[in-house]
Amino acid sequence: PAEERLPAINRFWRYGELDPSNNVCFGEGGAGLYSDGKLITRIKSPHITYVLNRLVQFGAPAEIEYLANPHVGSDRIRRVIPRLRQFLLTHGCEIRFNTRVSRLLCSNQGTVEGVEVRAEKFHSRHVILATGHSAEDVLYRLREIGVACEGKSFAVGLRIEHPQNIINQIQYREWANHPKLGAANYRLAHHDAKTGIGIYSFCMCPGGYVLSSGTEQNRIVCNGMSNYRRNSPFANAALVVTLDHPKNFTKNTFGGMDFRRELEARAWSAVQAAGGGRQLPVQRVSDFWAGRSGRQPLPGSSPSGTQAVALHDLLPTWITQKIREGCEKFDQQMRGFLNEQAQFYGVETRTSCPLRIRRDKETLQSVSHPGLYPCGEGAGYAGGITSAACDGIRVAEKIVEQVIK
Repeated sequence: PAEERLPAINRFWRYGELDPSNNVCFGEGGAGLYSDGKLITRIKSPHITYVLNRLVQFGAPAEIEYLANPHVGSDRIRRVIPRLRQFLLTHGCEIRFNTRVSRLLCSNQGTVEGVEVRAEKFHSRHVILATGHSAEDVLYRLREIGVACEGKSFAVGLRIEHPQNIINQIQYREWANHPKLGAANYRLAHHDAKTGIGIYSFCMCPGGYVLSSGTEQNRIVCNGMSNYRRNSPFANAALVVTLDHPKNFTKNTFGGMDFRRELEARAWSAVQAAGGGRQLPVQRVSDFWAGRSGRQPLPGSSPSGTQAVALHDLLPTWITQKIREGCEKFDQQMRGFLNEQAQFYGVETRTSCPLRIRRDKETLQSVSHPGLYPCGEGAGYAGGITSAACDGIRVAEKIVEQVIK
C-alpha cells in the first residue's frame, strides 16, 4: 500500500537498503507516486477530461482540470491513491498486496484463462497486464511462454540539475523574483535532420529532487520528482537521446531491454570503483562538456548523496556526443543553460519500456494469447500517468463490450 512505501524507500535513499518488492518503481501507485504527479500528455483522447475529473474527485488540486501543465505533486498524489483504493474496496473490488503472480493459466490453444498466485488460481477470460515499465521479470517470462512482443524505440541519457534561481532568471528575466510567479520550468528539443536522432528534455521538475530509483541492488537509475509547492532550491530534467529500435538493435526484440540493464549496471560499477556506495553518479556539466573528471560534486537535491564519476566515459561515445550537441542547442534557446552551477546525474533509462506486447488493434487483446489485455506503460502503450490511465479506460471498455455480447 502507498502508506507503507515511504519508510522502505527512505531506507534505500539513506542507507542503500533496497527492497526489491517495495521501491520507487514497485508498490501501489507505481513509479508515478514518486515522479512529480505530472499529468501532461501529448496524446489526444476523449478520456483525458474524465481522468482529470476523477483525480480531483479523490483529492487532487482542482486546477489540474484547466492548467496547461497540470501537476499534482508527489506529496499530494500519495494521498489521492489511498482514496481511490478505498473507493474500489467499498464497491466490491478485492486487492491483493505483496502477492506475486507466478504464472498465466492458458488453454492448449494459448487462450489465457486466468492467473496463478502462489498456490491459488483465479479464473477469468479477461486478464489485464498492467505492470508498469520496470517489471522486467514479467517481460522476460512472457518471452519464455511465447507471448508476442516487439522491440520499441525509447530514449536514454542523463538528468541535469540547476539551481532553481538560474532557471527563473533565464525564463522570467527581470520578473524572476516576482512573488506571484512560481518555479519556472522548460521544455527543450533538438532533432538532427541528418541522422534522425533527437534529444529532448523529459520529466522536467521545477523546485524538485533527483531520486535514486533502481529496482535491483547492483544497478543505478535516476529519476526526478517535486512536491506540490515546488519549493526545492533546485530544478532538474532528464536530457535523453532517442534510440531507434530497428537501427540500434536490428531484430533483437530484447536488445533495448538488455542495453538498458547494461547502462544501469555500468553506473553502479562506476560508483563502486570511485569509492562510493549508494550514491548517484554525478559530473559537472562543464566537465562533461570538456571530457574531464575529478572535481567534487556540486551541492544537489538527491537524498541519496552523490559520487563524482566520469559520465562522459560511462555512456556510449555517440550518446555523449549527442548530449553535448543538444546542450549547445539548448543554450541557444535558453541563454545560460550551460552553466558552471549545473551538473549531470546518471543514468536516466526508464523513460519508457523498450518493448511492446503486441495486441489486436480492435479487441486490444494479445495477438498470440487471446484473453490477455496488455495495457499501459509496461506493455508499451503509454508514456505517463494520464496516457496510461486513458489506455486503461480503453481496455476496460473493450472488456465491457465482450461481457455484454
